Amino acid sequence: MANKLILASNSPRRKELLSNLGFKFEVRVKEVDESFPEELSPIQIAEFIAQTKANAYSVSNNETLITADTVVAHNGQILGKPESKAHAIVMLEQLSGNTHQVITGVCIKTKDKQTLFSETTVVHFKQLTKKEIRHYVNQYKPFDKAGAYGIQEWIGMIGVERIEGCFYNVMGLPTKKLYEFLNSSF
Repeated sequence: MANKLILASNSPRRKELLSNLGFKFEVRVKEVDESFPEELSPIQIAEFIAQTKANAYSVSNNETLITADTVVAHNGQILGKPESKAHAIVMLEQLSGNTHQVITGVCIKTKDKQTLFSETTVVHFKQLTKKEIRHYVNQYKPFDKAGAYGIQEWIGMIGVERIEGCFYNVMGLPTKKLYEFLNSSF
């Protein structure tokens, strides 16, 4: 890639995934209002927030900026990051024994152009016991994760029955799509 790559995210998972794709990049982070209009669909919400994040940055001629936002949708409801231990437990109880969607919106921006896309992965959870949920929340403290879980952690190993779509999307970046965009002239 000719341009200097910038990841506008503090997410350790996004940093790891982009690094594992073989890209060298710089991290820049700003506080950005992540509120969204209530009438948007889950896909529109993920893309709206990714674009809002990108709009908060200016880029120079030789830079390519990546922003992303991941949302978890269950029964038409968006499950954001839990506000407390009790909230995380409630979220995991909602997901337990059910299917939900994980949508990541990505915005790639240069000085001259911007592209926006999203990826949706369907996740099927087994019926989790109260003991499993409490153990996970107490041990892994998933307060920085949409839907109160990280698929790459213990709960994913014991609780996810199957997924339809990109595993890495559930971690926070649709790696295949992103790789293809970054290696094209998008």
